[in-house]
Amino acid sequence: MRKAVWIKHASQLVTLASKSEGPRVKGAMSDLAIIENGSIWLKDGLIQAVGTTEELELFYTKSEADVEIIDATGHLVTPGLVDPHTHIAFGGSREREFEMRLEGATYMDIMSAGGGIHATTRMTREATENELVIQTSKRLDSFLAHGVTTIEGKSGYGLDLETELKQLRVMKRLQEEHPIDIVPTFMGAHAVPVAFKDREEDYVDLIINEMLPLVAKDKLAKFNDVFCEVGVFTPEQTERILEAGKSHGLIPKIHADEIEPYQGAELAAKVGAISAEHLLKTTEEGIQAMAEKGVIACLLPATALYLRETAAKGRRMIDAGVPVAISTDCNPGSSPTTSMPLVMNLACISMRLTPAESLCAATYNAACAIQMEDKVGSLEVGKQADVVLWNVQSYQQLQYLFGVNHVKTVWKKGLKVVR
Repeated sequence: MRKAVWIKHASQLVTLASKSEGPRVKGAMSDLAIIENGSIWLKDGLIQAVGTTEELELFYTKSEADVEIIDATGHLVTPGLVDPHTHIAFGGSREREFEMRLEGATYMDIMSAGGGIHATTRMTREATENELVIQTSKRLDSFLAHGVTTIEGKSGYGLDLETELKQLRVMKRLQEEHPIDIVPTFMGAHAVPVAFKDREEDYVDLIINEMLPLVAKDKLAKFNDVFCEVGVFTPEQTERILEAGKSHGLIPKIHADEIEPYQGAELAAKVGAISAEHLLKTTEEGIQAMAEKGVIACLLPATALYLRETAAKGRRMIDAGVPVAISTDCNPGSSPTTSMPLVMNLACISMRLTPAESLCAATYNAACAIQMEDKVGSLEVGKQADVVLWNVQSYQQLQYLFGVNHVKTVWKKGLKVVR
């Protein structure tokens, strides 16, 4: 039996508790349900009690002798952060492309020259499964050190059956071996492989007829994602792939409107996608469609910064009633970061989210984007004991003190994994 943990006297205990279900929208994103002089009791991997320190002292002081007491005086306590969009399992590195962008090359220029996704595809195909496990595990360690306790991970650097399955197996193995919870997404439709140039429809057929059935049969993924973009997959192709995935029980997601407005947000609403990702170029019509259907906008401000693009219209989306989540988009080409605290800062600076909205978008709404809100994303009795103690006094300081990792301690399922 795991030793109980009692965190008490938190300057702010941000619980994000609510009686309503589903992702938060509009003003609800600012309701953090903060308890001052807060206290939380963790036992057997779950949250047993939440309240003021006085309330928990009344009931629990004499209840157990074997308890680790953490004095959180002057510190912020929040749920473990949730990253709902990563490309975590890949081989190799692409630092040369960073220089190419500074010299003026665009994302599509690099991809057309054999770089971008295709470069990582080559390196991922060449890597053994064990090599991918080692590389990916190091990234997960960095996520933990930045307060992230749950992530989504996409395939998409295989672009053939064997390597796509290898990526998904790596994530399944690490789900068992690493403290972080990993929610897998199949993304065979990340790009059209070089071998299928001018035969895009053949590759779409391969995804639908061979890849999706095997991914579903082996239960290797929960979601199915497509890069719907000019020069990648058309809206029509995207719809076919997502509908085929639905027939196998895979929930749709879409990389939408990242480089050009391409009806991706509208398509997300049409197919009932749980989320649309990127959305830098989404139109007003797309925003309204997402709001009407409750599609979660998963916004990636670090990617926009890295590509020197204008960030997505996060403020406009929240005001329009779109539920918003944020993510690192951790990947080797356009956002090689594992820092969700930085992403929260950038969401405030570049997308005009408030500090409260940014924290909600990185916890509860992010959990909703990967259907994990019943377990993580808020500090409520019965949920997983995923908790972060920060070296700041308030969530406002967390967003204000830019570019610094303020993590002091992280508990995953009640076990101290970062100190």
